[in-house]
Amino acid sequence: MKKSVFFLCLLFLSVQAISVQAQKIRIKTGIEVLKDDQFSILKGKRVGLITNPTGVDNNLKSTIDILHEAPNVQLVALYGPEHGVRGDVHAGDKIETFTDPNTGVPVHSLYGATRKPSKEMLRDIDVLVYDIQDIGCRSYTYISTMYLAMQAAAENDIEFVVLDRPNPLGGLKVEGNLVEEGFFSFVSQLKIPYVY
Repeated sequence: MKKSVFFLCLLFLSVQAISVQAQKIRIKTGIEVLKDDQFSILKGKRVGLITNPTGVDNNLKSTIDILHEAPNVQLVALYGPEHGVRGDVHAGDKIETFTDPNTGVPVHSLYGATRKPSKEMLRDIDVLVYDIQDIGCRSYTYISTMYLAMQAAAENDIEFVVLDRPNPLGGLKVEGNLVEEGFFSFVSQLKIPYVY
């Protein structure tokens, strides 16, 4: 009996220690790292930002507003993926080019007539920043948006910065088929497993 009580107490203390340790862990997203580094990689550059409502800091402030207010960072263009930069477009609806009312910055559509930034869309930027939460699933359109934007940046000799975020699925599970030739589309742009 004494051994059982001792074992239960030891187990309880171990769980408590793990719980306390887990509470101390703090994840830093890419925007948090960028802020901590005082935006050094963007200073003095004309910045284009691909984002949506998942692009926020740990206080839920939009990356759009953070970069717009950042010293020595000139946010000159936004790029709207599916659902738009502010998340106010229904699934599947095309996005038009417009001016963001909060910042006065032009928003180029990446979910309308084109899904890849054109040379004209990239004309006035030095660096293209991507800040969208991925979910680790191939059919989530944002990985295709990132892929095509990376291609466009490379073709136009523009820096590309990904403000990374942790995979909410944990990033440990990889499963599902690969896309077969002839079946690539915007929801299966890359030859990767369905879950990654």
